[in-house]
Amino acid sequence: MTKLEAVIQPAKLDAVKDALLEIGVEGMTVLEVRGHGRQKGHTEFYRGREYSVDLLPKVKIEIVLSDELVDKAVHAILEQARTGKIGDGKIFLSRVDEAIRIRNDERGVAAL
Repeated sequence: MTKLEAVIQPAKLDAVKDALLEIGVEGMTVLEVRGHGRQKGHTEFYRGREYSVDLLPKVKIEIVLSDELVDKAVHAILEQARTGKIGDGKIFLSRVDEAIRIRNDERGVAAL
């Protein structure tokens, strides 16, 4: 099993979620987060004053997948979240040794 964490632009969430559901991803956790990558934020003007916005709003999607779905999920996210501009986000993949459903003690891929 693999844990996929994707940090994307908030405006891309619905398209990414629909693409993941279409390939058979049944469950996900979505978090509203703030952060920055290499761009270190940006400056804006409000009422004539300049101020720095260094933590930008993003959405983080967390999914634990069977290994067979990982490549499809990565491809779906890349296709739907990419604008080609700085700030599109990142995808992180990690190995998961075990998953356990609390309700009935199912384990492994069956618990997903």
